[in-house]
Amino acid sequence: MKKILLSALLMGAALSLSAQSKYDKYYVDLPIEIEHVQEVKFPATSVNIAQFGAVPDGKTDCSEAFAAAIKELSDKGGGHVIVPRGVWKTGPITLKSNIDLHLSKGATILFSENRELYVQKGNPRDGSQKCIAFIYASKCENVGITGKGVIDGQGFIWRPIKEKKVVRDGGLKDVWDEALALGGTLKPDDKTYRIWYPFNLNPELGIPNIAATPEAQSNMRPTLVSIIDSKNVVVEGVTIRNSPKLHLVPSRIQNLIIENVTIDCPWWAQNGDAIDPGNVQVALIAGCKVNCGDDGLCMKGGAGQKGVDAGPQRDFLICNDTVYRAHGGFVIGSEYSGGMQRIIVKDCVFDGTDTGCRFKSAPGRGGWCEDIYCINIVMKNIREADFFFESGYADRAAGGRGATDNDDKSKFFPEWSNITFRNITCVNSKKAVNMTGLKGLPVHDILFDGISWYGTREGMSIDNAEKITFQNCTMSPQRENTIKRSKDLKWNGKPLE
Repeated sequence: MKKILLSALLMGAALSLSAQSKYDKYYVDLPIEIEHVQEVKFPATSVNIAQFGAVPDGKTDCSEAFAAAIKELSDKGGGHVIVPRGVWKTGPITLKSNIDLHLSKGATILFSENRELYVQKGNPRDGSQKCIAFIYASKCENVGITGKGVIDGQGFIWRPIKEKKVVRDGGLKDVWDEALALGGTLKPDDKTYRIWYPFNLNPELGIPNIAATPEAQSNMRPTLVSIIDSKNVVVEGVTIRNSPKLHLVPSRIQNLIIENVTIDCPWWAQNGDAIDPGNVQVALIAGCKVNCGDDGLCMKGGAGQKGVDAGPQRDFLICNDTVYRAHGGFVIGSEYSGGMQRIIVKDCVFDGTDTGCRFKSAPGRGGWCEDIYCINIVMKNIREADFFFESGYADRAAGGRGATDNDDKSKFFPEWSNITFRNITCVNSKKAVNMTGLKGLPVHDILFDGISWYGTREGMSIDNAEKITFQNCTMSPQRENTIKRSKDLKWNGKPLE
C-alpha cells in the first residue's frame, strides 16, 4: 500500500513538473495573479535558405529563396527556416503557421532599398496605396522569429528628418548633411527650420518614388515586423533595427512572447516606436533592450469601436527590460479603446527617455484601465516628466499642424484610473509628475507608493485630477507643485499643496 501511494505521489510530481513552463521564472512576486504565457513549439524539421539559391553578399535579391524555403517547410508541416551567417538582401517576407524564422549568429536580413517591392494594390475607392510590412504574418498559429542575428530595415531612405530635431536640438549636422547628399525634397517645418523627405532622391541611387507627393510617400512607410490576428507568437534573441516606421507590432494576438530582443534605431527617427502590441491577450516582454525614435514599450488598444471589438489588452508581464532613448519607457496609448487589464511592469530601467511612464490619449481613442501596476523600477536622466498623463493628446504627422485622428470624439474618452506605481526610484529628472485630465473626466484613483525622487528640477503639475494618493514618498530636495481644478490629493497622509 505504501509503495502504491509513493508511486502515485511521484507520478503526480512528475506530471506537475512537466506542466511547468520555462517562462514561469518570470511570474514571481507579482502584485496580482495573471495568466501565464505558454511555450511556442515547432517541428524539428529545418531548411537553409542557401539551399534555395540565396547568396549572402548583401547585394543579390534573395526574396524568391526566402519564399521557396518557407513554402517547402510549410508543405512539410512546419519547422525552422535557417538564415546562416552572412548578409541576405531581400524584399518582404511572409511567414506561415508553424514556421520559425531562425537567424544564426552573424546573420543579417537586409531589406532592399527598392521601395517598389513593398507596394500593395491601391484602394479601388480612392486609389490610395500602402506598403506591406517587411516581415508579415496574418491569421497564423505558431509563428517565430528567433536566433542571434539582425533584421535591418534601412530606414534612412524612408523616413523624413526634421532639421530642428537633428541640428538644433541634437547637434547632428552630419546626419542632416548625409540626408542632403542623397538629394531628396526640402519643405518648411516652421519659419526657420525644414523637413527633409527622401522623395526625388538622386537618380544614380536607383530608388524611385512610390507616391505623387513627399507627404503621401511618407504615409506609406511600412512597419518592419507586423504579425496580426494570430495565436502563439514568439520573438526571441534577435536585433531589430532601422525600421522605416514602427519596429515590432503584434496586433490581436493570443499568447505572445518577446524575450531578449534588442530594438535599435536613431533617437531622431520619425515614428520609430520599438514594441507596440495592440489588443493582445496574454503576453510576456522580458529582458529586452530598446533605443528608439518614439515610444519604447507601448501598449495599444485600438481606436473607437474597432478597438472595443478587438477586446482588451490583458494579462501582460513586462519585466527586466531596459529602455534608453525613447519618448516613453512604458507607455499606454494614444489609442486604447479596447481597454487595459492586468498589466504588470516590474524590475525595469528607463535611462534617458523623454518620459518614464507615459499615459496619453484623447477623445475618440480613449478607453479604461484595470489593475495596472508599475513596480520596482529605476528611472534615470528623464528629460521631461517621470510620470506623464495627458487626456487631450494630439497625434501629429511630420510636417502636420494638427491632429491626424479622425475618430468620433463624442465618445471613447480616456479614463486614467486604477493604476499603482510602487517602489520606484527617480534620479535627475526634469519634473516629477505632469498630469492633465479632461473637464468632467479627471485622472483619478492613482496610487504612488514608495516613490523616491532625487535631484528632480521641478515638482508636480496636476490639472483636472482627483483621488491621487502619494504614500511613503520622498522628494529631495522638495519642490513646489502647481495644482489646478483638482481635489482629494494626498501626500503622505496630508493634502498635497
